[in-house]
Amino acid sequence: MRAPFAPLLTLGVIGLLLGSAPALALEGDASAPIQVEADRLDLDDRAGTAVYTGDVEIRQGSMQLTGTRVEIRRNDQGQLTLATATGERAYIEQKPAQDEPLVRGWGRTVVYHVAERRIELIDRAELHQGGDTFDGGYLEYFLDRRVVQARSNAQGVEESQRVRMTLEPEQQDGP
Repeated sequence: MRAPFAPLLTLGVIGLLLGSAPALALEGDASAPIQVEADRLDLDDRAGTAVYTGDVEIRQGSMQLTGTRVEIRRNDQGQLTLATATGERAYIEQKPAQDEPLVRGWGRTVVYHVAERRIELIDRAELHQGGDTFDGGYLEYFLDRRVVQARSNAQGVEESQRVRMTLEPEQQDGP
């Protein structure tokens, strides 16, 4: 009989944090140890879910995912399909490359769709890329294309939150 936690942690968290495109993460991230801290874990190997609760912090290299509750789902092949972090300020961050700034995102809900390499930041959503910031009720960030889509309303959220952004001008080299 296989140990149910090991495949979920290995396939799930590595997939969650690094996805399938090593060019989008620091080279050392894939070989960095995975650290998970939580007050509780409820694992259902048959359903393919792991639910961490209580000040959850998942870290691997430059990647971090935090929330009051983090649920990881995988398919029948054991591959991670979805990771959802919730809390007053759920958080995700990644340093795409050594010469690029840290990408940081917050929301009351953070959803990572692995196959699509897409992050949803829902309710009090905020995304920082270098000096650029985006705020609204709902932000969607496509990791591979580095595309941001923002809306003032999020499904299931009553309060509208106007979209705001601050874009830093590109620095010109020399006169």
